[in-house]
Amino acid sequence: MEKIIDENKQGESLILEQKEGNTKKLFIESYGCQMNFSDSEIVASILADEGFNTTPHLEDADLVLVNTCSIRDKAEQTVRKRLEKYNAVKKINPSMKVGVLGCMAERLKNKFLEEEKIVDLVVGPDAYKDLPNLLSEVEEGRDAINVILSKEETYADISPVRLDSNGVTAFVSITRGCDNMCTFCVVPFTRGRERSRDPQSIINEVNDLWDKGYREITLLGQNVDSFLWYGGGLKKDFDKASALQKATATNFAQLLELCAKAQPKMRIRFSTSNPQDMTLDVIETMAKFPNICNYIHLPVQSGSNRILKAMNRQHTREAYFELIDNIRRIIPDCAISQDMIAGFPTETEADHQDTLSLMEYVKYDFGFMFAYSERPGTLAERKMEDDVPEDIKKRRLNDIIQLQQKHSLYRTRQHIGKVEEVLIEKSSKKSEAHWSGRNSQNTVVVFPKAHYNVGEFVNVKITDCTSATLIGQAVGYSDNN
Repeated sequence: MEKIIDENKQGESLILEQKEGNTKKLFIESYGCQMNFSDSEIVASILADEGFNTTPHLEDADLVLVNTCSIRDKAEQTVRKRLEKYNAVKKINPSMKVGVLGCMAERLKNKFLEEEKIVDLVVGPDAYKDLPNLLSEVEEGRDAINVILSKEETYADISPVRLDSNGVTAFVSITRGCDNMCTFCVVPFTRGRERSRDPQSIINEVNDLWDKGYREITLLGQNVDSFLWYGGGLKKDFDKASALQKATATNFAQLLELCAKAQPKMRIRFSTSNPQDMTLDVIETMAKFPNICNYIHLPVQSGSNRILKAMNRQHTREAYFELIDNIRRIIPDCAISQDMIAGFPTETEADHQDTLSLMEYVKYDFGFMFAYSERPGTLAERKMEDDVPEDIKKRRLNDIIQLQQKHSLYRTRQHIGKVEEVLIEKSSKKSEAHWSGRNSQNTVVVFPKAHYNVGEFVNVKITDCTSATLIGQAVGYSDNN
């Protein structure tokens, strides 16, 4: 799974500032990774120009859209249940139209429209600009579908309408698609081949976010490290580029530097990284600029070379250790998180022990851990038997989770006694008297509110911790305000 899925955000409906004069109501719900939530903002922006304002009330909607994920079976099952709910409401409000966006749309297009007849339109991740035309088709009583995967579409010219969460942090999409044919992953088939956005359009978006009061961005893509702009086109076609295109190309390290220099007080994060594409120049650029956060999400998936090969991962255990050693050498206080799959086909107890020993070596700050679930359309589903019994998968996953919790506590304890810069994002979930924000390492920090406000950078002395949260006391503003 090459993407972070935040369980707290699943099914979140997008509520945006109302545009004067718009009379139609849009209810849009997102599932899956950050890319889907980012795409929903693009869709809302396109539809705002077509007369739609968002509504939090499903029953009031003229158009209901669900942005879907195919990475895990659980996400698909949840979406199916939501579609049942939409259609129950549709019986009361027959004029309401229902559409499926995103990865499930691409994968299950015929099922949704022809066999099950549960939606009016199906729109793939590269076809959102076609929504106005598709809606016209639906209004005239025809089903509408566009799931064509593009070699060019990056939505660089769409200014996303920001999800109205905290007004402090935002995602900036820099690549679309993926060229890594990991055998467990459906993304290359649902989002197409990898292509990058024009760096100037990214810098323009970063500058615009700063002007609007945002103080932190996350550069987003299925695999940000392989960002490569040479005037447009697929990454895999770079070898056919002209000598001038190659000489003037922008890679991820250079893009990071451009962003860091464009807004020196804006915090910069990125996700997701792939081990084989994370080069030394990226780590050195992170070390060079204080506004690039000391945190890397570095999915490994397994600690066994045999399983990594079966997954078609392009790194080995040894190469991964070398990368970890380089990160620790160049950025000693860099936090590292993982994705891990337990119970991949043919995984033995020895393979599982290799995963645990890799975790002992790295001691990740936190992680995203899952039992393997077979995804239709993947190479693993077509060519491998899902032969690890469920009870063994669950036990191995539990081993991984328990070890990660131990390592997370080890890492958070290292912050006690230090004064760290925290960007205030919101009130603490547990106490209205405390602020919640994150330090450079992406760890949540809570502290008494005092006279500070959302969007401010504050120095906090860390006095206590749990395995997931740092607790402290503000000692003053940081120099970054």
